[in-house]
Parts: sequence; structure tokens; C-alpha cells
Amino acid sequence: MKGQIQKAVSGFYYVYANQQIYQTRARGNFRKRKITPLVGDQVIFSSENEREGYLLEILPRKNQLTRPAVANIDQAVVIISLVEPDFSYFLLDRFLVSLEYEDIQPIVYLSKADLLEEHSLIAEIKTVYEPIYPVIVSDEIKLEEKFMALFENKLTVFMGQSGAGKSTLLNTIAPHLNLTTAEISTALGRGKHTTRQVELLPIADGLVADTPGFSAIDFTEITEVQLGKQFPEMLQASTDCYFRECLHLDEPKCEVKRQVKAGKIAKSRYEDYCYFLSEIKKRKPRYKKKR
Repeated sequence: MKGQIQKAVSGFYYVYANQQIYQTRARGNFRKRKITPLVGDQVIFSSENEREGYLLEILPRKNQLTRPAVANIDQAVVIISLVEPDFSYFLLDRFLVSLEYEDIQPIVYLSKADLLEEHSLIAEIKTVYEPIYPVIVSDEIKLEEKFMALFENKLTVFMGQSGAGKSTLLNTIAPHLNLTTAEISTALGRGKHTTRQVELLPIADGLVADTPGFSAIDFTEITEVQLGKQFPEMLQASTDCYFRECLHLDEPKCEVKRQVKAGKIAKSRYEDYCYFLSEIKKRKPRYKKKR
């Protein structure tokens, strides 16, 4: 049978097929072949009943994320708080670059707007990101309707820093889920992890993944030349750079730098690009171990 993994817990993979959920395990040769099934995978499996089944084959993935571990994603809602924890351009851009690299459409969601004392911050953020991505703010009216329209026939990942309000947003959109939420840890100054595993939740004729929060993303695969292509506004401007593989640092006749200076490309985005580039340059090469 063909189905889709909707949850993975303690070595069991729960596959949705024929309007039923089947509990399965991976065959032993998966481990030998170093194949790890992921939530979102389309699979071929066998099952005599709903409690005893085996995964036989993982069908080709169109994309995947490692953190969170989800495959075949159409779009991702990046939940980032305005306060508690404070808004970070740097962290948001890390999420956006990682999604662009996997060809996943980002949607920016600014949470905790009701706790914000100075609302000019929202206008500043929108000025930077609205020309590039959809931006939704938590205090907007008809919030549920906006998200419901986005979910239909798509696999959507909810991702963001711990304590940003992912489960709170999902509870707002779909109250029947009754997902666990927690306050910010005063001792650590960051959110407590309330989501323990990745699970696909059926909402509005689509699937939504509620995922464990995290605040660190490592660019382990992106190369120096590829990085600029993960910033849509820089990619567009780079077609007019003098050098074909311009890194937008010290090269002459760089259109990206010209647009940054002219205010057409946000300075914060360019500064984050430069930092990420230096991070990639310093990255140690990865060597395969000899058998």
C-alpha cells in the first residue's frame, strides 16, 4: 500500500492510508542502507492490520528539513516573537535562508504583538520583509481565516524559536487540537519546549506540522556561491553585477552593494548575508571516513 508518515515515535511510524492510520516499523535494511524515514515521507508499506506493519520503501522526496525533521514540505510559517524573546532580524534571516535553500515558500508570522509597547517595530519589519514574503501579525483581524486559506492542499511546517508561540497560534487556528503551551523560562530567558515530536495535523484540507522549537540553524550544505541566491532581492539584483559569481563583498561594479547603499536592499539583510558568508568560509571541510 501507499501512504504518508504523519507521526514518528520511539521507532514506530504512523502511516496514513485509505483514511486510516497504520502503526509500522522500518525494515532492518533501512538501517543498513542508512535511510531514516521522516514525517511527511510518501511510503510503500505492508500491513495485515492497523497495529502491525512494515515500511518497504521511501518514495523520492522533493525536499526535507533536518531541524525539524520533515519531508515534502510546500510552505513554512516562521513564527518569530516581537517580545519575550525580543525580535531578531538575524534569527529570522537564518530561518528564511534555510527554507529558500530547500525551495520551501516562507510565511513570516510576528507573534506577541499585544505585548509590544512600541508598534513602530512592526512597520520597520514589514518594510524589510513584505516586498519579499507574506507577513502576518498576531493582532490582525480574521487571523484564522487567513491561515485556513493558506493551508488547503498543502503540507505546512510551523517552525521558529522556542517560546515564540507556535502551539498558541495553532490553538487559535484550530482550538480542538488543545496543544500544550508553556511560559518563557525566567531562569534561561528563552522558551520551554512544549512540542516533543513532529506530527502532521489535518487542518483545513491540508496538513500542518507542529514541531519542537529551536534557535540554532547551521548552514552545513550551502556554499559561498549559493548563499546569495537564498536572498531573493539579492538574487534579482545580482543579474546586473559585473562578475557572474559576485560574492557582493569587495568586487567592483556590484549591483547588490549599490542597491544596499541606495536603500533598495535592507542593510540588515545585507549584514546578515555577510555574517553568514563568513560563517560558511570558516566552516571546516567534511571528510568521509574510510571503511
